[in-house]
Amino acid sequence: MNVLSVEGLTVDFHTAEGKVTAVNDVSFAVPENRTVALVGESGSGKTVISQTIMGLLPPAAQISSGKVILSDPSGQIDPVDIGSLDRKGPQMRALRGNRVSIIFQEPMTSLSPLHTIGDQIGEAALLHRNVNAQEARELTQEMLRLVRFPDPARGLDAYPFELSGGLRQRAMIAMAMICNPALLIADEPTTALDVTIQAEILKLIKDVQAELKMSVLMITHDFGVVANMADEVVVIYHGRIMERGTAQQLFSNPQHDYLKALLNAVPSFNMDKDDRLVPIRPITVNAEDLKKGRTDCKVAPGEPLVEMRDVTKRFGLRKSGLFSGSKSSITALDQVSLTIRRGECLGLVGESGSGKTTAAKAILRAMSIDEGTVSYNHGDGLHDVSKLVGDRLLDYRRRVQLIFQDPFSSLNPRMTINDILTEPLEIHGIGTPAERAERARSLMALVGLDPRFLRRYPHSFSGGQRQRIGIARALALNPEFLLCDEPTSALDVSVQAQILNLLQDLKRDLGLTYLFVSHNLAVVDYIADRIAVMCRGRVVEVGETREVVSNPLHPYTKALLSAVPEPDLNAPLDFSALDANRASDPASWPEPFRLETGTPPVLVEMEPDHFVCAPGLQDARALEGTAA
Repeated sequence: MNVLSVEGLTVDFHTAEGKVTAVNDVSFAVPENRTVALVGESGSGKTVISQTIMGLLPPAAQISSGKVILSDPSGQIDPVDIGSLDRKGPQMRALRGNRVSIIFQEPMTSLSPLHTIGDQIGEAALLHRNVNAQEARELTQEMLRLVRFPDPARGLDAYPFELSGGLRQRAMIAMAMICNPALLIADEPTTALDVTIQAEILKLIKDVQAELKMSVLMITHDFGVVANMADEVVVIYHGRIMERGTAQQLFSNPQHDYLKALLNAVPSFNMDKDDRLVPIRPITVNAEDLKKGRTDCKVAPGEPLVEMRDVTKRFGLRKSGLFSGSKSSITALDQVSLTIRRGECLGLVGESGSGKTTAAKAILRAMSIDEGTVSYNHGDGLHDVSKLVGDRLLDYRRRVQLIFQDPFSSLNPRMTINDILTEPLEIHGIGTPAERAERARSLMALVGLDPRFLRRYPHSFSGGQRQRIGIARALALNPEFLLCDEPTSALDVSVQAQILNLLQDLKRDLGLTYLFVSHNLAVVDYIADRIAVMCRGRVVEVGETREVVSNPLHPYTKALLSAVPEPDLNAPLDFSALDANRASDPASWPEPFRLETGTPPVLVEMEPDHFVCAPGLQDARALEGTAA
């Protein structure tokens, strides 16, 4: 039987500007104990459909036509048309969180910061399962165990801010499943998670689905997730269904041009270096205007531009965090050494907490370091950036710029785009007001945006457009070196393709050098010349991109690569082999890679220009040298 049947659904939003149709005559079904993926770009209507099913549409939205019929295989409720119910009425409240549940995209904004995890999950049991407070607590602990929460008893009393992104998402899954729903809606449940944690969450949803015999509506734009999770796929664009069928049909023989375009925009490991992603809406780059006022970098291509040597950074800890133990500080960077050469893109990969962003901030001199040196080549050799003062420091600030991960929170909502783009020029005293205005127009054209948009505010742009504005701001001062901190992690595949191609074109046309921080290895494989892999504050492998991807030597790199979901039904994730916690525990690595507390992370050249952290191998070579 079909647990959910959407029949001819049309949803309109009545705004001050008039009526906007967000969902237009949509029909599909979710069969019992099956997973259906709803795929499309941002703004295609996916979330509006999920809000309709949950009875969470905003007041401005109205169901103009169609039905949303929920049928419960357990027989707890008779088939009901959710669309006809009062969204705030008792019948909808009885269904919401009980027979139909949702996992939201961003767990931190979905969980209350004022209540413990136990209270928030237990609330659903108190509302729907006719239990007392003690029984609700026991049920909550059992659900935390089911979602593989470390130490469920202690987890009950933890607050969301004490948990990592992966653990917060597990708590959300436990909350959604505590009432054994007939239908689970997973709205982009892994978008901003590391590949290892994403693989764990996907495995978790599969395991719990098998145990509870529930149906899943998976809303996503990631075709790697679709290939590993979905039995059937529904492709939606601008509120209309473009194509639907089994996963096998859509991957092996896509029919609609929109689906073909989405698949062409996904980076994969088997692409040639000359291959280029094909975005749905290509950006034309015109760098000529920026080249005119640009001073050439005095460092020869291939020479070291940035160098980190034995950089160590420690942070103090709260006295009583959930999993903090008894240590008073944590080492975020442990003797990190990296060299970034002029004209290259170095990809820095690793899971959350591995030290990637801390390393980028250390290069920016946005934070002090405890040991080691960060050096930059101004054209007259490498100089320690911690010793730069006055005009020399101001010059460094112009040469090195940052592209942030979240374009919305990094753009001031009270400033127009014109103010945002001219602010760096004003701070550094560059140009007259007329010249700054002309520069802002050139920057907009460079990133493929209409200069007429300069008077708008950030909220009136899409996520991809905001990220392009962030790139334009980073280029305002004619930098030589860009730090890209997860610049595509929250973007659709089509918009991601736009941004990656734009960064490649700018690197070629403006002679830029990049440090590209990411947890998406397929993205790094596409854009980076070399890769450095980080784990627990240490660099564990460095080498040419194709060499590291095709021949990973370190066990952690192998684990990262095995956890990347590929958009290919013939290359499924091996969920049974996933053991991400052990893979990221240096003390559990086999010899010669094992790192105990206090062991210095030594990089050994195991193959030409391919370095791996292998202290045991270094010791063995030292013994061989002594014996010789």
